[in-house]
Amino acid sequence: MHIAIAGNIGAGKTTLTTLLAKHFKWQPHFEDADDNPYLNDFYDDMQRWSFNLQVYFLNSRFGQVQKIRNTGKTVIQDRTIYEDAYIFAPNLHAMGLMTTRDFTNYMELFKLMESFISPPDLLIYLRGSVPTLVKQIQARGRDYESTINIDYLSRLNERYEAFITTYEQVHKDAKLIIIDVDHNDFNTDAEDLGIIINKINAEINGLF
Repeated sequence: MHIAIAGNIGAGKTTLTTLLAKHFKWQPHFEDADDNPYLNDFYDDMQRWSFNLQVYFLNSRFGQVQKIRNTGKTVIQDRTIYEDAYIFAPNLHAMGLMTTRDFTNYMELFKLMESFISPPDLLIYLRGSVPTLVKQIQARGRDYESTINIDYLSRLNERYEAFITTYEQVHKDAKLIIIDVDHNDFNTDAEDLGIIINKINAEINGLF
């Protein structure tokens, strides 16, 4: 089974992936942000490095999905390939940080990859307001995230909401859980984490 966690920067995807992998004994697949050779350059000069960064993420995520489907195990993934293609790349293009030529090339590559994969069996979306995201970004203190501005996070949030609205319509057999991280502190509150675990059990096992 393929479980995936989606959400904006700072929503808590990596933390929840870790907690759920430990609880359910699932195999975690993390976004390799710290090993990404373009990330620091991107945040210093988004226009120059946007295409390089997004192609790197696309390739990495496609490889992850291929591995997940071949493991025969239940795997939980930190971020999905759909977020790269329907949120981050279009946002960069709309902001004038990726040329139309590069964006068209990118989307053609994604469409080809998409034809070889299936959506996750369960998608968990972490919804958070910009103040919550900023607070959590600051708390983890990653140098390359220090230059992220509120406008950028707001634009991403708008695209996440649009993406989630259409997700179930496009992938009719896929299951979706939405967690409001403004009111669920799963990192420090065991009861809040338990709420998420119960929702997952209900979706997976059909318990209502």
